[in-house]
Amino acid sequence: MLIKEFRIPMPISVSEYKVGQLYMIAKHSNEQSAEGEGVEVVANHPHEDIEHGAGQYTEKRIYLFSRLPQWIRSLIPKVFYITEKAWNYYPRTITEYTCSFLPRFVINVKTCYEDNAGTHENALSLDESQLSAREVDFIDIAYDDINPKHYKAEEDLRTWHSEITGRGPLTPDWMKSDLKPIMCSYKLVSVCFEVWGLQTRVEDYVQRVIREILLVGHRQAVAWLDQWFNMTEEDVRKYEKEMHSVTNEKVLHHQSNVAALPTSPDAVSDLPEEVTPTRRSWFSWS
Repeated sequence: MLIKEFRIPMPISVSEYKVGQLYMIAKHSNEQSAEGEGVEVVANHPHEDIEHGAGQYTEKRIYLFSRLPQWIRSLIPKVFYITEKAWNYYPRTITEYTCSFLPRFVINVKTCYEDNAGTHENALSLDESQLSAREVDFIDIAYDDINPKHYKAEEDLRTWHSEITGRGPLTPDWMKSDLKPIMCSYKLVSVCFEVWGLQTRVEDYVQRVIREILLVGHRQAVAWLDQWFNMTEEDVRKYEKEMHSVTNEKVLHHQSNVAALPTSPDAVSDLPEEVTPTRRSWFSWS
């Protein structure tokens, strides 16, 4: 099992990000679904937990077959999807990713948000074995290299400026300066793929993909600050619901077309019975 703790500072506060997080996830999911694969939300409702208190439970599925490298695509069916289950007890969240086609594949993400620049050495209350196993990785949302396919000039935080708050652009030493406000998203990501001969390769690949997703998503959360800053939680929940509806329609339409394509008898026999066009869906990172 490969364990990493990502620390992602942002020039906003934890109280502000409660709305920003929801806005970013909903908008980002819709954008990533523009080419036919994306996130379908199958559950989104309040949840009460004895330990964590009141929160929100969401369940999503993600179709991402075309985005996988060829060596992985050769091992799985074309209707491959991942299921996400998330429990949001802001400022802490718990997320689990599983795949019905790969029962030995599990991703667990524990998240907490704090008003600091990533200086808390055990923000996620890890035990000694977890502390010794983890690898800490700081993500600089302004200056880390980003894949050219994800780059947008309006999301470049080196030149970005918020008209509403006056924040930005971010200087090279912004994470070590006295910049206020500043918060950190702490994410402990454990990837387990217990298949002999592929475990190390797959776990390393997944961690690299997750890092890229976190870099892009948190850049966007800040770059879109003026779009969500004056929203209330009620406003963003309404926006979230609208985006879920739009995204679901895109994904289900595409998956219905995929299902209509000719398929060999052998390929069909490899698919679980319950995966039908009306029940297929897709998911997004939180």
